[in-house]
Amino acid sequence: MHPSPVTPTRSASNGLRTVARTLGLQLRLVATAITVSLGLVAVGQVADAATAMVKVDDNSFKCMRQMAQVRHFYVDNLLGDVMSTVTAANAPKGAIYPVGSVVQLVPTEAMVKREAGFSPATGDWEFFELSVNDSGTKIGKRGFAEVNNRFGKNCFTCHVPAREPWDFVCETDHGCEPIPIDHKMTGALQRSDPRCGPAVPEAGDTMALLKLRALVTIGATVSWFKSLL
Repeated sequence: MHPSPVTPTRSASNGLRTVARTLGLQLRLVATAITVSLGLVAVGQVADAATAMVKVDDNSFKCMRQMAQVRHFYVDNLLGDVMSTVTAANAPKGAIYPVGSVVQLVPTEAMVKREAGFSPATGDWEFFELSVNDSGTKIGKRGFAEVNNRFGKNCFTCHVPAREPWDFVCETDHGCEPIPIDHKMTGALQRSDPRCGPAVPEAGDTMALLKLRALVTIGATVSWFKSLL
């Protein structure tokens, strides 16, 4: 004879359903906890990136031709986010540069985007005057609204017209006061950056550099006369 099938009692069925609901609730709670934890980690990483301290010393600056070229100038990022800096530089309507951005037109001058709130007046940009040779870079002057370039021009004052929407970065159509050197001269300086090894001159670079040296000499002479007055 075949044994009769055992039919579960109503209380046993209710017990099984209760266990299943309890297990499902526990699994949902675990999944929620994992999701919240991952979200907190992501938020923490974003906050860390936003508040990261930018260390700037002689070693922060390198051969310009090892940086990313954007039109007639070069950019880098001391925190490694070069692509975001390039994206900001190429934004057709302007953009705020990310923390750590480095912008250079010539080897002896640079501007670096510092941490948010570091210098609100200058958009958190710090300006640098540099000395360069085949051994590397030495910071000569650094600061915010008080640094002057080799022509005696105040860096911050020159960049103020490009505050918005270009985040203080000057180009020929950004409203900045024209500088006394043209793209041929700046290009010659870039191609002869001593930190890069042998120069890679183009036709006309020698004459462009001679003209630039003459301008620097005139600028230094004018500054000297002004200091006597």
